[in-house]
Amino acid sequence: MKLLCLIAFVAFSVTAMAIDVVEFSSDGERERYQRLTYELRCPKCQNQNLIDSNSQISEDLRREVARLIHEGESDEEIKRKLVALYGDFILYRPPVQNNTIVLWLGPVLMMGIGLFVFAVIVLKRMRAGGLEDEDDVVHAEGSDPEKVLGVTGDGASLSDVVDSQNDA
Repeated sequence: MKLLCLIAFVAFSVTAMAIDVVEFSSDGERERYQRLTYELRCPKCQNQNLIDSNSQISEDLRREVARLIHEGESDEEIKRKLVALYGDFILYRPPVQNNTIVLWLGPVLMMGIGLFVFAVIVLKRMRAGGLEDEDDVVHAEGSDPEKVLGVTGDGASLSDVVDSQNDA
């Protein structure tokens, strides 16, 4: 029984590690294939290109790209055919169009809004006087310790008030 499980495990792991071997007639075709499979996204996977993905659809698309290269199709023709089948999602760098404008301008707009909000907050704090720092209080009050520590209404210092509360 253990032997049967081991054989099944090895058989399934070997098929999972199968690598597509694609033969090309020139180095130029091989470079085009690699460039296209890096530029095209797997329709099933989240943020993986065709080269990095092990899904069945990626394997099929890699074979399709190789077939189209063998047939002499240009890179733009191959991309156009795949976009017709899967939409602009298949391209890692979709073209700037009405339906993709949010992808291109969204990050810039969000950064602009963030900078605007940051500037408004900073300006409001500067106009309001900001947060008082301990050094700011000392410089504003002068060097008189009674003023820095604060004097109560009856002329007693803050330390006198604290001492009298401790005695009680």
